[in-house]
Amino acid sequence: MSEIHHLSASDLAQQIANGEIGSRQALEHYLARVDTFNQTINAVVALDVDGARRHADEADAALARGDSWGALHGVPMTVKDTFEVAGMPTVVGEPKLKDYVSRRDAVCVSRLKNAGAVIFGKTNTPRMAQDVQTYNPVYGTTCNPWDIQRTSGGSSGGAAAALAAGLTPLEIGSDLAGSIRTPASWCGVYGHKPSYGLVPLRGHVPAAPGTQAEPDLCVAGPLARSATDLELALGVLAGADELDASAWQIKLPPAAATELAEFRVGYLFSDRFAPIAEAVAAKLQAVVDTMAGHGTVSQPLDTLPGGFDDSYDLYDRLLNAMIGGSIPDKLYTRARRGARLYSLLRKTGRGTLGGFSARATDSHRAWIADNEQRQRLRYDWHRLFADHDVILLPSVAVPAIPHTHEGNLFDRRIDIDGKPYPYTHLFRWIAPATVAGLPATVVPIGITDGGLPVGLQVVGDYGRDRTTIAFAKALADAGIGYTSPPDFT
Repeated sequence: MSEIHHLSASDLAQQIANGEIGSRQALEHYLARVDTFNQTINAVVALDVDGARRHADEADAALARGDSWGALHGVPMTVKDTFEVAGMPTVVGEPKLKDYVSRRDAVCVSRLKNAGAVIFGKTNTPRMAQDVQTYNPVYGTTCNPWDIQRTSGGSSGGAAAALAAGLTPLEIGSDLAGSIRTPASWCGVYGHKPSYGLVPLRGHVPAAPGTQAEPDLCVAGPLARSATDLELALGVLAGADELDASAWQIKLPPAAATELAEFRVGYLFSDRFAPIAEAVAAKLQAVVDTMAGHGTVSQPLDTLPGGFDDSYDLYDRLLNAMIGGSIPDKLYTRARRGARLYSLLRKTGRGTLGGFSARATDSHRAWIADNEQRQRLRYDWHRLFADHDVILLPSVAVPAIPHTHEGNLFDRRIDIDGKPYPYTHLFRWIAPATVAGLPATVVPIGITDGGLPVGLQVVGDYGRDRTTIAFAKALADAGIGYTSPPDFT
């Protein structure tokens, strides 16, 4: 029999249901893995051992009576520390929240528990989930299991690292600026950014604990070691929140295809606006070659709907407007003053501190115009999907970068094949799916000669989440998928 941490969450759930593995047995296995390996990567930052043991014992007793709680009955798992879990700390790396203990579950957590999951821990994030790297002054730095000198990504960096290292079988993350997709790519696991609005975010921090409104652009979704697990978890998580459930329900259309040869594929792997490293390009080309070998009809694209540069600029405006609405009053006032000063100095370009100050404090009138542009862009994407089932894009320009904590997002640099680029280039490939609210599944597609994972981003039409996940499953059937880091087998 395979070691428990080598099983997918789906297989583990099945073996628990069949009585081949006990929930308590699985939990103890993962707790032992955390005890052995977590000190190396610092992915799991809070545990509820006693509560999880009680819950696992109850799960085993329920099965002995012939009762099933749902699709995840007895499956132990962790969740990203942005989601409130009753009785556990929700700190998000913020010193002001270091003593905060949640009194209620986030909607996502409640749904996982209702499906039978046993939540035993929480995973690390950047401070207030606001970086592409996972480090903060409360819990410290999370390292990449493939190379501990490099970041696991962010903001779901603890989640992705814990999965890759076999410390948990399933995770849930959130994604506003690639926070599921970038860590999944850099740690070599699967991740799914759902269609916007598919999964409720109530109980997610930030915003402040107790916030009821859904944020713009941001979504919650699963991370896993198999595409099948993404499908399983999405089925648990998706659906209207309490206020809306009496009026509407979600009914996702079936996958457009299941076999690799059946998919109609478009792809864009190269653009002057968003250069990528040769090591990433080589793995992406290998996917194209695999598709050709299986008879897949694929077509390179010249550009993206709305134009890559223009649609990214729209994303940047909407993103900064959303952030500006949630920052503290004193900081907002400083940003307004800074916007005026930077405007006089003509230093309000995109991806600069001046640009952020201007866009974070822009008028509601400007937001209405941007929102109209977004809706037109969504129609452009919808028309593109009349001829394609999925569009393939890079997830991120480079493999995992070294830990870089000096400065801020606007003055850091990344290296792409020996040339320095702004740190904010890390957001460029994730922006198209986010601004249009589209589903995007990350698939681990191989390891570079330098020993680092590369991820592929599979984008679908709105609501076609099952199609992007099905394409990931088809690639797995063709031999492209998760590989365990050598030091965590």
